[in-house]
Amino acid sequence: MDYIKRNRQIANSFYNLGLEKARLRDLTGAVECLKKSLRFDKYQMDARNLLGLVFYEMGETADALTQWVISMNLKPEGNRADRYLEEIQRKPGQLERESLMIKTYNQALLQIRTDSADLAVMQLAKVAEANPRFVKAQMLLALVDMSNGDYVKAGKSLYRVLQIDKNNPKAQWYMSIVKQNTRREDVEKKKLKNAFSHRQMEDDDTIIPPEYKENTGWGSILNIIAGLVIGMLVIFYLVMPAKTKSLNTAHNQELTRYSQQISDLNQQLAAKTEEYEEAKASAEGMESQLSSIDSDNQAVLAQYQAVIGILQAYRSEDLMTVAQLYTALDPTLISERSVLDIIDEVTQDMTTNGFQVLEELGTASWNGGNVRQAIAYYEKSLEVKPDNTGAMYLLGRAYQQTGDTDNANLWFGKIIDEFPDSEQVEQAKAARGY
Repeated sequence: MDYIKRNRQIANSFYNLGLEKARLRDLTGAVECLKKSLRFDKYQMDARNLLGLVFYEMGETADALTQWVISMNLKPEGNRADRYLEEIQRKPGQLERESLMIKTYNQALLQIRTDSADLAVMQLAKVAEANPRFVKAQMLLALVDMSNGDYVKAGKSLYRVLQIDKNNPKAQWYMSIVKQNTRREDVEKKKLKNAFSHRQMEDDDTIIPPEYKENTGWGSILNIIAGLVIGMLVIFYLVMPAKTKSLNTAHNQELTRYSQQISDLNQQLAAKTEEYEEAKASAEGMESQLSSIDSDNQAVLAQYQAVIGILQAYRSEDLMTVAQLYTALDPTLISERSVLDIIDEVTQDMTTNGFQVLEELGTASWNGGNVRQAIAYYEKSLEVKPDNTGAMYLLGRAYQQTGDTDNANLWFGKIIDEFPDSEQVEQAKAARGY
């Protein structure tokens, strides 16, 4: 008991820390704290629901739905996650728009890999405009702009990311590169230096005008003429050669200084170029990882939507809807253990009762004139219960009606060879022409 109590206390502490970080819009830090809280206590519903809200705020709708579905499975009654799921489904076309944005984002990733960056920018701009909170799309748009040398646009996208998630480490790193290339970093340093180097004028700082003596008369005129002559001689014989030499020396020194500055700038440019190439390679590696993670988001989102519909259908005891939604499930696309446990329970129920519902759905589709849909339902019924000879016979007759004799005889033969004591064996023989 002490161990369980201690784990709950630690989980609550991490939840409180994650809640505080979320209030300060440190969403990345909040995600880390809330995940740690759930490691110590997976039944911490407040932490799980808040984690879903944080994911939703960052544009990660699939991850948000995952957390809320798990939360509803662990605590079906009195759970805020039920309200979150209903609000998403109540908004017309919400999930469809999310799926379209994910598809567009994945297309942009593919276009970047195929050197179609211009098309990728257009696709990402649409995604960012439709959902400005989609952090990954804003980050990828900034990376593309950086690779194209448009650091001003990249800075705008990164600024939007940091407004949503203030301490996002990738966004902060990319922003530092943007500031270096737009010289924004130098401007900020200069402003800081001027703020601390300003000195006001003191009382004893005075400007003293030069004294002069007024002269008049011929003496002044002669003195002026003599001064001009002497000045011209001094300039011609003494000042000009020295000035010329001084100018040449200063010019040579200035050329040397400029050459050294150019050399230093070239070295800095080479270093920055190498740093940028490393950053670009690292970014491409990260985006490749993001691509592998996000490539199936659209299909995964549809699976979670089906699971939500199944849970709601069970709640209203609508077994027909459960069976219809069950035919669209693909458990291989879901990795969350808790959601897989829900699907296992649904599969067990389908094995006990659902196969008959699927068979009835097939017959109803056939009577409605949709033979192809009927075949799909019969095959799904046989996946749930492989020894259902009634569904086998109906499936064979459905294939027979479509003109697919090979498949029809395959199912009739399966009844005759493997289930000779079944009620449908004589009907199968007659249908096959024995």
